Amino acid sequence: MTTPVTANYRVGLLAWALLTVLQLLWHGWLFPAQSMSPMLVLALTVVPLLLPLFALRDVRRALLWVGILSLFYFCHGVSEAWSAPGERWLAWLEIGLTLTLIGVLGAGVKRRRA
Repeated sequence: MTTPVTANYRVGLLAWALLTVLQLLWHGWLFPAQSMSPMLVLALTVVPLLLPLFALRDVRRALLWVGILSLFYFCHGVSEAWSAPGERWLAWLEIGLTLTLIGVLGAGVKRRRA
C-alpha cells in the first residue's frame, strides 16, 4: 500500500533526513566520542534512523516508526542540552527536529467528525 505524500509528510521526511545528517555530523565529525569507538556511537545513533526505510513504501508507517524512535533522540537532546554546554546548539537542533517529527505525526491523524 502506497501512501500519498502530503505536505505534512514532506516536512516529516525532511526532519527525518536532517536528524540523520545531524547524528552523522555531531557524533562523526564535530564531537566524536572520546571514551568509546566513534564507529560504535555512529552505529547506535544512525542505524536506528535507517531502519524505517524498510517501511518507506507506506510513508505514514515509516514516519510513525521514526516518530517512535525520535523519543530516544528527544531524551538525548534534553540530556545534552543540560550537560554539555559546547554541544548545546546541536542538542537544541535535535530537540527541534524530533518535535517537528512528532508534530507531523499529530497533524496527520485523522479525526472523527462529531
